[in-house]
Amino acid sequence: VLDYAKLINYRPNQIAQSLRTGKSKILVFMVEDISNNFFSKLARIFEDIAYEKGYKVIFCSNENDDEKSNELINLFNFRQVDGFVIVPSPGIKSTIENLINDNTPVVLLDRFFEGLDCNSVVIDNEQASFDATLHLIHNEFKNIGFITTASDQTQMQGRLSGYERAVAENGLASKTLQIPYIEIYKGKGKEYVKNFLDQHPELDAVFFATNYLAQSGLEVFKENYPKLINELGIIAFDDNDMFKIYDPTITSVSQPLVELSTKLMDVQLPLLKKKDVNETTHQIILKTELIIRESSLKK
Repeated sequence: VLDYAKLINYRPNQIAQSLRTGKSKILVFMVEDISNNFFSKLARIFEDIAYEKGYKVIFCSNENDDEKSNELINLFNFRQVDGFVIVPSPGIKSTIENLINDNTPVVLLDRFFEGLDCNSVVIDNEQASFDATLHLIHNEFKNIGFITTASDQTQMQGRLSGYERAVAENGLASKTLQIPYIEIYKGKGKEYVKNFLDQHPELDAVFFATNYLAQSGLEVFKENYPKLINELGIIAFDDNDMFKIYDPTITSVSQPLVELSTKLMDVQLPLLKKKDVNETTHQIILKTELIIRESSLKK
């Protein structure tokens, strides 16, 4: 029978199998932007781990947009995927709650919703930002700007809080730029960064809250203030391969990609086998690593 199946190139019908077993062996991995260096690397590692466990992964981007998030979640839920890993946009708390109430396995990544009992794997954003800011202060930078997105989401609030706590505890002034996400998406981030630098000529260091903001900032330096790249202390949240070869090399807060992916699957696998996903929930918080390079050294 097996020889004949091979001869006629027989392949099992996965849709028919899923009807019989109730399992599609497919997971959805939804992030903010799959082209972002951090998310794409994380997705690639997760794909390998999932494959070893017998699952295939569908990747998608929600662009931090609630309408798109809901549309994608409803589409894949209708197609009866087995579970979701979601980097949630800000207004889909009720959608996630409905998935859980429908007994659909969900693990939130990177950020979570206060008051929602849902499995999540995140990093300690506040401590990571505090430690990075403190590193600049210890290297005698006194006027540290913090460039971030205007967001109420937990990961960005944590990064802002860590920076503000570090400067306050050391008697320094907080100097922040919060750019609306839609403006960054429209490509206007560089304009905001340039105006911020023009308004604060006293800055001796800049901490970028995301790697894409850091990239915009470095472009602004190169195009408008080429001397500043060597005069300012610079740190970026999330490492990027280009930071290793930039001149000067860029100090970054590095998230533990392999550990994040492993923990995601560690949390997701039991959910896929349980009859009740509400039985237990896990909120896992991981530590980051500050990779010190030339850009944050004492000038």
